[in-house]
Amino acid sequence: MNTFIRRVAGMAAGLALATGLTVASAAEPIKIGSVLSVTGPAAFLGDPELKTLQLYVEKLNKEGGLLGRPLQLIHYDDGSDANKANSFGKRLIEDDKVDIIVGGTTTGSTMSMVPLVEKAEVPFISLAGAVVIVEPVKKWVFKTPHTDRMAAEKVFEDMKKRGLTKVALLSETSGFGQSGKKETEAMAAKMGITLVANETYGAKDTDMTPQLTKIKNAPGVQAVFVFGLGQGPAVVNKNYRQLGIALPLYHAHGVASEEFIKLSGPAAEGVRLPAAALLVASKLAANDPQKPVVTEYRKAYGDRYKEDVSTFGGHAYDGLMLAVDAIKRAGATDRAKVRDAIEATKGYVGTGGRVNMSATDHMGLDLSAFRMLEVKNGDWSLVD
Repeated sequence: MNTFIRRVAGMAAGLALATGLTVASAAEPIKIGSVLSVTGPAAFLGDPELKTLQLYVEKLNKEGGLLGRPLQLIHYDDGSDANKANSFGKRLIEDDKVDIIVGGTTTGSTMSMVPLVEKAEVPFISLAGAVVIVEPVKKWVFKTPHTDRMAAEKVFEDMKKRGLTKVALLSETSGFGQSGKKETEAMAAKMGITLVANETYGAKDTDMTPQLTKIKNAPGVQAVFVFGLGQGPAVVNKNYRQLGIALPLYHAHGVASEEFIKLSGPAAEGVRLPAAALLVASKLAANDPQKPVVTEYRKAYGDRYKEDVSTFGGHAYDGLMLAVDAIKRAGATDRAKVRDAIEATKGYVGTGGRVNMSATDHMGLDLSAFRMLEVKNGDWSLVD
């Protein structure tokens, strides 16, 4: 009799467990939407962003999901086209009914979606760089990368330490480059830097020799600052060396990845730029609060994809983790509660730095989050 009771009890327990699993697996997913530039000129950024989101959504689901519910990543490739980003953003909101959006990749794509998310009141964490995304503050819009204004300030700080005050600016005509040009011009005036040349190039240009020749011949030029993203800046590096220009060469954070060095080859040697700690994880001090985070991310991404990491994938990691943290603190996917929780983020340590957001700051990073790096012997090294 006792044996029979034990069997019945075991069957009941097994049935309860199976029922529980069925309920859990049937739970309504938390929908994370994303529009990324996986192809086109900005694929340099969008490809590692998508891979990062896929990796960590899968990892979180294996660990039990969020609030007892699985995460579902719904993503579209805008092909680096802001108009397509707008269409896909609308689809995420109206058809897919996502709970939150992480991405766009570029400033242009992001800004094309901003009116949509503001009207629909959907939390949106952008992975793009321009300061215009968060200034002026938009209620439903946040971002993870450092801004173009910060990049200009960090670069000019380093130049002034080296006694360089007469600078040539070469910027891309993309949304990121245009905003970077504007912020660089303003920062130059503020910091006592004279722009002795100011040239632009197109995102799909394959030869920047004409612009660089003008820069080479500019009177008194002491250094060159390039503001672009994707493959264009690597072309600049090669043309720069071909023309025999020996001036210090700086880039903005739109090229912060190992791939930039590979694309440039020997022409990258000596280039400096501001970037997140992720690129120099192994070179950080043992007590650096970012070291465990960036080391874990590098290992997880490298193990999965057999590729080098980039700060762009890191921005996607931070965007997703900020979203997850906010949903946990909100205790629900209610959009207004999640938005409020993101805005209340304090002390989050990610790949981009320590994040402290507020009602007046929807990025939450200060200049200390940037590290000045230099390419030495084909690798990134810390300058400061």
